[in-house]
Amino acid sequence: MDRRHTRRLHALPQRALQPGHHSRKSLNLPHLSCPSFPIERASAAILKNVTNSRPARTHSSASDTSKPPALYRSTAKAWTILAIVFLAVHFAALFSPPQMDDVDSGHAQAAAHMAVTGNWITPYIDGIRYLEKPPMYYWLAAIDYRLFGFHVFSTHLPLTLSVLGLAILGWFWGRRAYGERAAFYAALAMLTAIGVFLFTRLFIPDAILTFFLILGLYMFLTGFEDRKPHRIYIAYAAIALALLSKGLIAIVFFWGAIIPYLLITGDWRRWRELRLFSGTLLFLAIGAPWHILCGLANPDQGHPIGNIPTWGNVHGFLYFYFINEHFLRFLGTRYPHDYNKQPPGIYWIGQLVWIFPWSLYLPIVLRRAWRNRSLFLRDIRHNSADTIQFLDPKSSADEASSTTARIRFRARSSLLLACYAGFILIFFAISTNQEYYTWPAYLAMLLITAGALAAVEESPDAENPSSTSSRWLRGIHLAFAIVCLIVAALLAWGLIASRNEPYIPDIGTLLAHRGVGDYSMATSHLFDLTTRAFAALRLPAALACVAFLTGPLVAYILRRRGHHFESTVTVGFTTALFLIAAHIAFARFSPLLSSHAFATTINRLEHNDNNRYTLLCYGDQSECSSVIFYTHHFTAPYAKLVHGKYWYFEPDPRNNGGSKDLFGSSLIWGSDYPDNPNVFLDDTNLLALWGHGKRKFLFVPPEYYNHIQKILGGRLYEIQDLSDKTLYTDRPLTSQQQILLNEK
Repeated sequence: MDRRHTRRLHALPQRALQPGHHSRKSLNLPHLSCPSFPIERASAAILKNVTNSRPARTHSSASDTSKPPALYRSTAKAWTILAIVFLAVHFAALFSPPQMDDVDSGHAQAAAHMAVTGNWITPYIDGIRYLEKPPMYYWLAAIDYRLFGFHVFSTHLPLTLSVLGLAILGWFWGRRAYGERAAFYAALAMLTAIGVFLFTRLFIPDAILTFFLILGLYMFLTGFEDRKPHRIYIAYAAIALALLSKGLIAIVFFWGAIIPYLLITGDWRRWRELRLFSGTLLFLAIGAPWHILCGLANPDQGHPIGNIPTWGNVHGFLYFYFINEHFLRFLGTRYPHDYNKQPPGIYWIGQLVWIFPWSLYLPIVLRRAWRNRSLFLRDIRHNSADTIQFLDPKSSADEASSTTARIRFRARSSLLLACYAGFILIFFAISTNQEYYTWPAYLAMLLITAGALAAVEESPDAENPSSTSSRWLRGIHLAFAIVCLIVAALLAWGLIASRNEPYIPDIGTLLAHRGVGDYSMATSHLFDLTTRAFAALRLPAALACVAFLTGPLVAYILRRRGHHFESTVTVGFTTALFLIAAHIAFARFSPLLSSHAFATTINRLEHNDNNRYTLLCYGDQSECSSVIFYTHHFTAPYAKLVHGKYWYFEPDPRNNGGSKDLFGSSLIWGSDYPDNPNVFLDDTNLLALWGHGKRKFLFVPPEYYNHIQKILGGRLYEIQDLSDKTLYTDRPLTSQQQILLNEK
């Protein structure tokens, strides 16, 4: 066997080389009719050739690397570890902090409205149509609300289960394509990647979208390779569910990966096996009904002209959803212009951050891809006719064909995943983007990384400390350890500098408010930290300091001693501990990010009866969306939004480009439907309502504090102040309410 084929075998899943492993069954190759003989003979011949090409060991402590670690060879043990990581990092985070303002509680309101009213077609926020997103994640959360009540647990449970589902998919795909070790790495990476954790703190549909997209790709590949048509149909159904999760990008991302894959492999000639006609019918049967029903329920109103709606003249769902929210958003001309585009350097660096720490191994992936480029191009077109290359005098044709099929599936998995991830990254590099838009690419990148890393660790070169692969791995871990020691030193400095600062729970009053990115980025508030604010983060900072001080150093020592699997797993566990610390820190930011405390106060004073008072929010509903959610104003009586209709960041187009009334709302499009409830007020309406009828509660963000003091002055009765946000009422509290307010 020549060296080229030996290199292929080094990268095969190790279970394919284990005696007694019947690869014909696992590969599902019914089209092969060769007689089956005991695989021990084939495996022995293969292993003999591989062993003969291995360099001599020169590092005695690496003697245990020839035997795969027991952890990942036992599915039960491996998944016990993965389950502990999942529970500690993701499931435990379901219970705190409370839902945040803006998109988190805004989308939760839409789901809660569905749960209460039974209207599963049109999403509403505060009584106003909110047609920006398809309904899948609203439906899932609405079901949770009916089962568990209106809590943050219910809201975020679909996202957390999607992460678990992706870890399971990563395990199955990684095991078949790259082996048991890579399967464990892929699942662990999915549970510990920074971006996966960070962007499931918000109620956005990207995790659910990614689950259905990856499921569709896996079913397509295995169905196509194994010639199982039912899997192709499952792929169509999965993409239809992805369409209902986040819209047309599901179709774009899927076919953006499939088409180049078919062209490169030459499998476009098998286009009939794609079941295009019947598969499209299945796709439409699942994905089209909601779009049709929503279009019928929300038609054009009046005589809309252009892309800017006016009262009573507004495009219906079909135009708004398909044209404004998809095509014009991609082109950067969507109305309103409430989005941004990251600078190219920040965008690309961000991709390394979001899959950190596994992006550490990107040099390994690139080096391996470059070294094996010629083999890779041949392997993706391998078929049973190439079996002769792997025949051995003591092996059967069936076993040799099985080896060929495994090589091809590994190569084709890498190709499909690379096409998919690459398309998404380039797509959003061109389009408008937020940090989390590339979420669907994470697992694909992590799978490729896990496969390359596992192949390097399982190769004979890994047992030789002087080999290039070993030096690369040690260099990566040394750099990682140095960087983490620097971070640990900075955290330690923060702990020492804040040691005399008192602990103040309301961290929002201690921040610098530097306004990085105009707070349009998910990570903007991290740049507002001060020494006094750091005092509130001492516990999570100490945990993170311990993690960065010990974990990377232990991983480096293990790598030097040849314990490659243990070293890599240590990196994952280190990140898991850091994410637990990050969650604690995130909860400490809740007074700033959420207004749940104000809702608690209102509910206590009014005995959880929202019919006894009127809730008013000054500015956009997104700034007080958690108050609206936790006081259950997702159905009538709705919260009143004072100056909550016009857009903040651009002149009102109905004012000839002037600067008057530069207030904003994420509900601007739906606000122009003539059948909306009267929830939008101006200062004149506020003055007329204040002090009359039912008690009024007015939530005021910090930027409107001076304005409210100017127009209402002595008619304000302050109830609560938190992170510069203030809750007022229009009359003194009763003695009983004062007692309730003072209760802890």
